[in-house]
Amino acid sequence: MVGLAAYHLTNLWALAEWTRKPLGSPLPMASGLWDLVFSDLSRRSRLAEAQRRHLSSSLDQFRSASQAMPDGAVYLSEGDAIEWANNQAERQFGLDAQQDLGAPITNLVREPAFVAFLESGQYAQPLLFHSTRNLQATLQIQVIPYGDKQKLLLSRDITQIERLEKMRSDFVANVSHELRTPLTVVRGFLETLEDGLDDYDPEQIRHFLARASEQTQRMQRLIDDLLSLSALETGAPDPEEEEIPIGDLLGEVRQDAELISRGRHLIDLDIQQDGLLRGSHKELRSAFANLATNAVRYTPEGGRIALSWRPLTEGMAFTVQDNGIGIAQEHILRLTERFYRVDRGRSRESGGTGLGLAIVKHVLSRHQGKLRIESTPGRGSTFTAVLPIRRFMPVNGK
Repeated sequence: MVGLAAYHLTNLWALAEWTRKPLGSPLPMASGLWDLVFSDLSRRSRLAEAQRRHLSSSLDQFRSASQAMPDGAVYLSEGDAIEWANNQAERQFGLDAQQDLGAPITNLVREPAFVAFLESGQYAQPLLFHSTRNLQATLQIQVIPYGDKQKLLLSRDITQIERLEKMRSDFVANVSHELRTPLTVVRGFLETLEDGLDDYDPEQIRHFLARASEQTQRMQRLIDDLLSLSALETGAPDPEEEEIPIGDLLGEVRQDAELISRGRHLIDLDIQQDGLLRGSHKELRSAFANLATNAVRYTPEGGRIALSWRPLTEGMAFTVQDNGIGIAQEHILRLTERFYRVDRGRSRESGGTGLGLAIVKHVLSRHQGKLRIESTPGRGSTFTAVLPIRRFMPVNGK
């Protein structure tokens, strides 16, 4: 009897010792009834360990998926304490997922609008949040309550979307303004003639009609440029390429510049290497002509404009150099923006639409080229369109 009691006490002691060991430790050996008990416990322990491994693997997969999300994600416990945050959330809110674990997020992100939104409990509409840590960023924040007073906070960087919306709004405003001005002029001349046609002699009437015609032509140029730019910006099909004689193309560009100049400038053309250029004749002529006619518009009467075609180490270059008014450095990076003008009054007087350099930029991009701009106020500007060498075939292979 004593031996049986000792047998049971020994196995109970071994079982108690096992419960204090780390999870996964093997059960002690036993015989008889205790062997059956230990076998059942061992089987259940293996099942529990397998379940733990499966849950751990699922958690790792979930965290990996959350890290791959383009949006920020923060899990908050009661009191809005941080349970976990992905890398995007760390960058967007300036958090440290390790050091800040357990800290209330409102102690770390102290912007009043964010704190008020989180404490309001009203999460039907997202919060637009302009971070003071990154003044250039705009976040859209959503909160999803779940579990027992827990929250999932999602943050999406909509800076680019907001910028594009502002560009769209500015574009509509600019187009409206650019069209309103010539329409007002045309309407004014027509109303003047309508109210007192008999009061004007034929010469005055011809003058009014000529000015009205100039304004309608300006509107036509603006509409044509808008359509061209729209086709380029909205993913128009790649241009139908052809082999363009460079001499003929640049001769046409020179004629366009001379037509705008009306003999007020000296316009030279230097082709250092003749040959064929592969690309869209329509698009390339438009781009090159925009560069040349811009030089005419911003060069005072009597100035010189040099057009040239020459080889560079990285490709072939069409260069327009003038000795005009020049451009201050702070304007150069913005010149290819739609409707951006250094001198709005001068551009309108000369017939510019404010879209020419935006068209140049897109045409060159579609031909794998790039635009370089150098300028000094009071001394003139140099615009260089560089195209890859593979698009050029020299005459006689030279």
